[in-house]
Amino acid sequence: MSQENFPAVGGDTLTACLRHWAATTPEAPALTFADFAADPAGRRRTLSWRQLAERVDAAAGALAVSPGDRVAVLCPQGPDYVVGFLAAIAAGAIAVPLFDPGLPGHAGRLAAVLADCTPAAVVTTAAAERDVEEFVGRDVAVVAVDRPEPARSWPAPAAAPDDVAYLQYTSGSTRSPAGVVLTHANVLANVTQAVRGLGLDPAAATTVSWLPLFHDMGLVLGLVTPLALGLRSVLMDPLAFVERPVRWLELLGDHAGSWSAAPNFAFHYCASRIREADRARLRLGRVAAIVNGAEPINPDVLDRFHTAFAAAGYRPELTRPAYGLAEATVFVTTGPAAVPRATTFDRDALATGKARPSADGVRLVACGAPAGQLVALVDPDTAAVLPDGSVGEIWVHGPNVGAGYWRKPLESTETFGARLLGSLPEGPWLRTGDLGVRHDGELYIAGRIKDLIIVDGRNHYPQDVEATAASADPAIRPGSVAAFAVAGTDTEAVVVVAEHRGHADLAEPAERALAAAIRRLISDAHGLALRDVLLVPPGRVPRTSSGKIARGACRDRYLAGDYGKALAR
Repeated sequence: MSQENFPAVGGDTLTACLRHWAATTPEAPALTFADFAADPAGRRRTLSWRQLAERVDAAAGALAVSPGDRVAVLCPQGPDYVVGFLAAIAAGAIAVPLFDPGLPGHAGRLAAVLADCTPAAVVTTAAAERDVEEFVGRDVAVVAVDRPEPARSWPAPAAAPDDVAYLQYTSGSTRSPAGVVLTHANVLANVTQAVRGLGLDPAAATTVSWLPLFHDMGLVLGLVTPLALGLRSVLMDPLAFVERPVRWLELLGDHAGSWSAAPNFAFHYCASRIREADRARLRLGRVAAIVNGAEPINPDVLDRFHTAFAAAGYRPELTRPAYGLAEATVFVTTGPAAVPRATTFDRDALATGKARPSADGVRLVACGAPAGQLVALVDPDTAAVLPDGSVGEIWVHGPNVGAGYWRKPLESTETFGARLLGSLPEGPWLRTGDLGVRHDGELYIAGRIKDLIIVDGRNHYPQDVEATAASADPAIRPGSVAAFAVAGTDTEAVVVVAEHRGHADLAEPAERALAAAIRRLISDAHGLALRDVLLVPPGRVPRTSSGKIARGACRDRYLAGDYGKALAR
């Protein structure tokens, strides 16, 4: 489709979009939830646009809030979450997409976010209402969106495009969670950019997602994009995916022109966990595309996924590598509808900040180019634009970039208010904290500035070191290794923490031998002498809410002695 043929979104605010589709296509399906908790086959529950609008209006009427108040969404994944999120906005408040207190391992983060955004009200479900009330305390009104009780008779003021729609809290991989302030205009601009960049055909598309709705990619894929374009959204619970990943691919095959997105680990999980008999039943030739984003993309994982599901009709060109972050709503770059491009760069050159193709070295996946926004590779110390082939910090400029962090003026100025030297617009620019390089017109992601390991003046990218460590033994869990630097006597020292599937049954001599093998591999490949190697049971390497390795948190655990003694020191 040509750019001018893309249909416009349904309105200039999220609420206007809901009203538009409820008026023009009232009986068309807006949202389908496959409930695998109620039925192993996934009982389908569907709301039309009219039904969704009616439920949103009822829940909004139960919220006695004023413009600018925050309303936290503490619902489980499903239709009630969508209703609660949209009701908060329809009531004139600022939505804060979060999760119910029962989500294991996230109570501390939830408490920190609630303290930061100070909500006037919380929306949840009747089943979770008591637990939510105990968690948030008596000073915050709690409304069950599936059992709303009218609280006001006055209409909410109509939203304007520059009004704040919601706060998207970051996953906290390198710092405490911070709420990105996103307006209606930011969000709808990003939908338009994604449509252009991905080539999505709104006339024949359905979005399918298991991603948590409190995460930026999950929210935009599963709720915002369908709402803006009038598409059908098909949702499932993340736990249902973890239990049986084939469910996701079955839902994709149930709908022609289906679109989805997932982080890299989901591709590996499907390729390794779905049985041959289940693969044979899939109909992946009906899929339009699956976006791969949210963490460094492993080309070997893509190859394995493409091989595993080729017989089911999946083609490599359906995988769309992408790059994005919450501060830019979510979408920044994506590649063309073609087989994903992987380029091998010389490792020694990368260590000096140059990307030089080589027959042997580091294999990186291209994440394409931006659509409707600008991306610059910048020297973070001088703010000068770097030429193609130079590794620099990724800076972004466009209408999708958020207004800042909620009530954090200093951090907002530092991250969202950067000024650029050169011929591009001076600013403001978003400093992503990510390192990348532009090669042959496409963006490659090298890592995060704060995670960069610098030893004896040479740069080492932690994901590269982690991949080398994981290659030492098939029992080391892929994507479950953390490499980070700690202060040494004269220079930084490097530590590797790796999850091992059979750690409980691993004898000490075998554990020491494997640790020694990891040291040798990393010494040979990277010229690094590791300070410590620690093999730990599954689940001991911390992750962010989006599944990325939380290297900073892992370092903190190591320094606190939580992992015990190192091996073969």
